[in-house]
Amino acid sequence: MNNKTYREKEQKQKPEMAPSSEPNNLLSNIEKIIELSENSGLSDEFFENAKPYIDFVKNELQLSDMATVFFAFLVNNNDSNYTSINDLSKHFNCRKIRILRYGESLQELEKRRLIRCHRGSGAIGYRVQKEVLFALSEGKKIEPRQYDSISQNTFFTYMNDLFSEKKDDEILYTDLVYELITLVNANPHLKLPQTIRKHDYAEHENILLLYMCHLLVNDDDDLVGFYELESIFEKDCLSTIKLSLRKGYNRLLEDKWIENLRSDGFANANYYHLTENAKSELIGDEVFIKSEDKPNRKFILHSTIIKKEVFFDAYEQEQIDKLTDLLRPANFEIIQKRFSDNGMRNGFACLFYGAPGTGKTETVYQIARQTSRDILPVNVSEIKSVWVGESEKNIKKLFDDYRESGSHSDVAPILLFNEADALLGTRMETLHSIDKMENALQNIILQEMENLNGIMIATTNMTRNLDIAFKRRFIYKIEFLNPSRQAKKQIWQSMMSNLTESEADELAQKYDFSGGQIENIVRKSLVEQVLNGGLPSLEILHRFCQNERFNQIENRPRIGFQ
Repeated sequence: MNNKTYREKEQKQKPEMAPSSEPNNLLSNIEKIIELSENSGLSDEFFENAKPYIDFVKNELQLSDMATVFFAFLVNNNDSNYTSINDLSKHFNCRKIRILRYGESLQELEKRRLIRCHRGSGAIGYRVQKEVLFALSEGKKIEPRQYDSISQNTFFTYMNDLFSEKKDDEILYTDLVYELITLVNANPHLKLPQTIRKHDYAEHENILLLYMCHLLVNDDDDLVGFYELESIFEKDCLSTIKLSLRKGYNRLLEDKWIENLRSDGFANANYYHLTENAKSELIGDEVFIKSEDKPNRKFILHSTIIKKEVFFDAYEQEQIDKLTDLLRPANFEIIQKRFSDNGMRNGFACLFYGAPGTGKTETVYQIARQTSRDILPVNVSEIKSVWVGESEKNIKKLFDDYRESGSHSDVAPILLFNEADALLGTRMETLHSIDKMENALQNIILQEMENLNGIMIATTNMTRNLDIAFKRRFIYKIEFLNPSRQAKKQIWQSMMSNLTESEADELAQKYDFSGGQIENIVRKSLVEQVLNGGLPSLEILHRFCQNERFNQIENRPRIGFQ
């Protein structure tokens, strides 16, 4: 019997019951499939041997044989971000083209919402849905998501999932449209679906209206610029939307569901938001959650930060400990009061500077964990935009979000500018429009720092690039140097507990590495352990170190204030 004949033949009759000695739950059967499929080449012999386990899983989930086998591997490989075609081919020990031949089986898993496929940057990867993994771990039945007759809160939760998956390149635009139409048609009792079903809007108008309502409910911000729509709509569709909005013949404008953003009395043709009538008629008040009770997805919660030991020289550690103590809520309140009593601004801005991999960002995280402060990280790529005026709006909204969160919290969060020189570089004396925009952006940040009523920490590898006006505003500055021999020894031992004291000291003495570089080598060692089934020898560690040293940039300029 050839492989194709066996694998592509679907079993119409009910599969035979497995003997009582066979595993009787999904995870144990999945484990057996993984065990038997490794290096099997997806041969007929594998399918014959694994038949009782495949049948159990396929009967539970209503899948084809090949989809069942792929699903088993993806569940087993769920600790990685995405599983690639290459990962599948290595496990089964077959060519990648062989896996691609069974693309329909992977699509079958996608349609059942058991997995999601990431298609960004030309690479394809798969992951199992979190709710599926949760059901498996809890021994619960994996039920398909039910769209019919759901509550309004659930409706918007599902919309949030779908739009997030589209932004992450995990579903195609056509899939997004299909899922949203299905969701709308299944819930005629809700206000928003009622409106969409009643009006004969174009497809892109329906999706735009759903997206803006989703933003209002899930992100508390329905303001949309054209740049943001690029992650949702395809190019041709986005061009149609832009033209219809700018020319004023978009049906959503005509029916007064959306309107231009108005600034200083003028309409801004690049930004739109829902009208007050839309908020009332399409959504209503009952769906909103008070902002203080609603988790803010933009913040890193201090409770989710994992404790990590970071090693420094005595002087650096002393400064970090002092700063941590200053930022403890009780102490920080006293400091702010003294600032105010002396007529000073009571914001607290700190600068961490030094070579890459020296622990600047991790130190911010650990300070936040120890002082029970959440972190609002600044995404520079999201702040800067090619659209005129967009970057300024983004930075203002960033500080608005920070103030809003602080007003609802007993403990001020930390505003984290990572690699700050990208935003806080020396201002240009030029007439070029791009430089003017950069200068305007920096002037806003300087003004916001003056008015800051909280904590801002900036990290940078290159302090030479920072504008002197920004340097003056940082009250606390800590330089992060490459670790000393003793600190490097501690880092080696903390990351590789199998090293003897003499081996760790040997590596620390021979290689002038940062903590980040040592972590790179440790990661390579873990890969070596997985591939070869044992810990790498000291000789192999030296080889990894030599490769890492080869990649170092020679003759780097001194980092620090000049």
